[in-house]
Amino acid sequence: VQLQASGGGLVQAGGSLRLSCAASGRTLSRYMGWFRQAPGKEREFVAIIKRSGGSTYYADSVKGRFTISRDGTKNTLYLLMNNLKPEDTAVYYCAADSGGTIQSEAKRSTRYAYWGQGTLVTVSS
Repeated sequence: VQLQASGGGLVQAGGSLRLSCAASGRTLSRYMGWFRQAPGKEREFVAIIKRSGGSTYYADSVKGRFTISRDGTKNTLYLLMNNLKPEDTAVYYCAADSGGTIQSEAKRSTRYAYWGQGTLVTVSS
């Protein structure tokens, strides 16, 4: 599975961006999602979506501002980010697991075998 992320950029606080992640290749992934890594910090969970059924889960820090979605016909994952804050500044990575991940483990980055190259989001104050 190859993942190609895009859509990052520079935006003012309060603005919006939509990230995209195009997936190619055969996948048995159960979950797909977005993680982010700010300078000097560890990679952290942002949002995930279950491919079957479409259940979504969000980090508390983005709940109500970010929306994860997936277009199965285009095999593309999205992250709509509204009301962006300077603390959202990070490199955002899309990811897919190799299948078999259970819900209680789905927010752990170690459960994801496939990663996109990352796209930088910078939010200015």
